[in-house]
Amino acid sequence: MYPRFVQPMVQEALNDTRVVLLIGPRQSGKTTLVTKFTNENRPYRSMDDLNTRTIAMSDPMGFIEDIDSAIIDEIHRVPDLILPIKLAVDLDPRPGRFLLTGSANLLTLQGIHDSLAGRLGIVHLLPLAQSEIYGHEGSFLDRVFAGQLPEIQSPIAPSNLKEMLLRGGYPEALDRTDWHRRQQWHLDYVESIIHRDIPDIARIDNLNVMPRLLRILAEFSGQLVNYTKVGSMLDLDKNTIQRYIGILEHLFVIRTVPPWYSNRLKRLTKTPKLHFLDSGLLATLRAISPDRLQRDTSLMEPLLESFVLSELLKLASWSHERYLISHFRDKERHEVDIVLEDRRGRVVGIEVKSGSTISKKDFSGLRKLASACGENFIQGVVLNPHRSSIPFGDRLTAAPISSLWS
Repeated sequence: MYPRFVQPMVQEALNDTRVVLLIGPRQSGKTTLVTKFTNENRPYRSMDDLNTRTIAMSDPMGFIEDIDSAIIDEIHRVPDLILPIKLAVDLDPRPGRFLLTGSANLLTLQGIHDSLAGRLGIVHLLPLAQSEIYGHEGSFLDRVFAGQLPEIQSPIAPSNLKEMLLRGGYPEALDRTDWHRRQQWHLDYVESIIHRDIPDIARIDNLNVMPRLLRILAEFSGQLVNYTKVGSMLDLDKNTIQRYIGILEHLFVIRTVPPWYSNRLKRLTKTPKLHFLDSGLLATLRAISPDRLQRDTSLMEPLLESFVLSELLKLASWSHERYLISHFRDKERHEVDIVLEDRRGRVVGIEVKSGSTISKKDFSGLRKLASACGENFIQGVVLNPHRSSIPFGDRLTAAPISSLWS
């Protein structure tokens, strides 16, 4: 069993917060993690169990009144439990009374955020990070925001990096060593999302459009979102596509990354970028096999950028620092793939390259970002498959991808 580095954060929240919510995509390991917190005073209840869900839906208030403290798994399936939980913890505000999990972002459901405001601690759990697979928490974020070079302990060979991109981070997919079996797992996962999770949180007249939408969005991963273009491919209007993308984002399948903004630069794009949160799922949706990736290395670029974004989100999930994550692009098309900003306004830029050969031109977007940030710019890093770090000027470095989990 792999370590989950957010586990101490869950315990800390249970020690001082009435309700703790662990949210993340289906099959990311939430149930395995929360069952570690079960005891005779905190029983486990799953809303995936038909009998339990039926009882909870028929009498939400009575269901909660019969519970002193509990773990309630997949609570997004019965959102009517939220108000009774609020009433219960208002009457008895002991910390750690309820530990909830959700495969949908409950905070986006109408009324839930307001109901639990001031009573709720939130912990995010994404699929396995490489740090968790290798058993090393990693110091990447701390080091780059301290202006230090990323640490390198385990350089990775290009062939191993390709395998890493194709397998992704879902625990059950990792257990399948055969690529075709892993691909089948990802396809079954998509079916589950479409026919089980989407109906739980949204009303869509034609679910049959979703598989094709996901395949189309996979082709746009790592690019600026063009709602109109995607809609034209499905004979749907822009507003409908925006709504559907929002639903997939609430289910942690994709992530739209907003543009970075500065008063110093007026000519910046206002369009978000689209990413899938798991490179293995993205590879399956794009039908990228090991043989195909070996023949056409250009297919690696979008997989790698989404992979790096996901790894950074995972590192941030167990950090006590809060980070804003965005992308940078101006009208002259200088761009930086990922911009990290901490609460002090300090900025680190991350550019992702699939080739091992790095030149000065690969830093053009980072230099533009540095100029816009001034003293707040801490460091710019070009992550690539090379095995060592190479300085490229003041606060600019090329570093191996493996530094994310070293």
